[in-house]
Amino acid sequence: MLDAVIVGGGPAGLNAALFLGRCRRSVLLVDAGQPRNARSRWVSGFLSRDGTEPAELRRLAREDVARYPSVTLREGEVTAARTLPDGFEVELADGERVRSRKLVLATGLENDCPDLPDARRFYGRGVYPCPYCDGWEHRDEPVIAYGRGRSGRAMALEMTVWTSDILLLTDGPSELSAADRHELARHRIAVEEAPVAALEGDPDGDGLARVRLADGRAIARRALFYAFEACRTPPLAHMLGCDLGETGAVKTGPGERTNVPGLFVAGDASRRVKFAIVAAGEGAMAAFALNTELLQDDLRRRRTKGDPEQDAA
Repeated sequence: MLDAVIVGGGPAGLNAALFLGRCRRSVLLVDAGQPRNARSRWVSGFLSRDGTEPAELRRLAREDVARYPSVTLREGEVTAARTLPDGFEVELADGERVRSRKLVLATGLENDCPDLPDARRFYGRGVYPCPYCDGWEHRDEPVIAYGRGRSGRAMALEMTVWTSDILLLTDGPSELSAADRHELARHRIAVEEAPVAALEGDPDGDGLARVRLADGRAIARRALFYAFEACRTPPLAHMLGCDLGETGAVKTGPGERTNVPGLFVAGDASRRVKFAIVAAGEGAMAAFALNTELLQDDLRRRRTKGDPEQDAA
């Protein structure tokens, strides 16, 4: 019976493992090797690591964690999880089952991409969900804000922080009110409602080059920022009975605790602000809360059964 199993080896999971290792807790971290930012060129806004390639950041973090002998890092996938009277049991893809007193889900989540041809191929290569992560790199450039209704309007207005050349592309009826259109016009944001036929460019090279409309017109843009409102929640969160918010993120309270006792969810799966540095911070908070619960359990058990070391003395 381990002290904790951590599912996911991104910033949240690795930072949780780091802190728990420093607390001398027995920990197994299982990482499927499918990070949400795998196709991103860099990690943005991570103090001292701004502009670092995601794979390099993970490598450095794993080196830090590997210094702590009570933590084991394992490549693999956790396919199932269930609660036990005294903790949790997870099952790995190879059939191995591991029990732990506490469980941390740091699997992140998968953004819903726009319903556009090849949108997933261009994800991180010109198609972006977060201007805070990629807006700087396209500052003062012509960009597309993609979305309908109020969410599309909000994305277009948000992009004015980084550039003044913005086209709101709605891929069909805009669903904008007259007031919305007036506000966009005041900021010189044009609205294009023609359906999109294709994204063009080299997703494995320079990235997005243009957007081809159904009427044959081509809009030259190297960046398309889209408004998304829903995410695919990790299956393990559903298996364990986590309460979910409207966007699909897991509801968490202080210390990244969930409604399931002993279960913590840290990182992108639990928050709207999906920055790598925020995920790392949530991993640290989950580790602190988790270790505190383990300590309280240990002290309670010693009071109830007597401390063998004290009895021997």
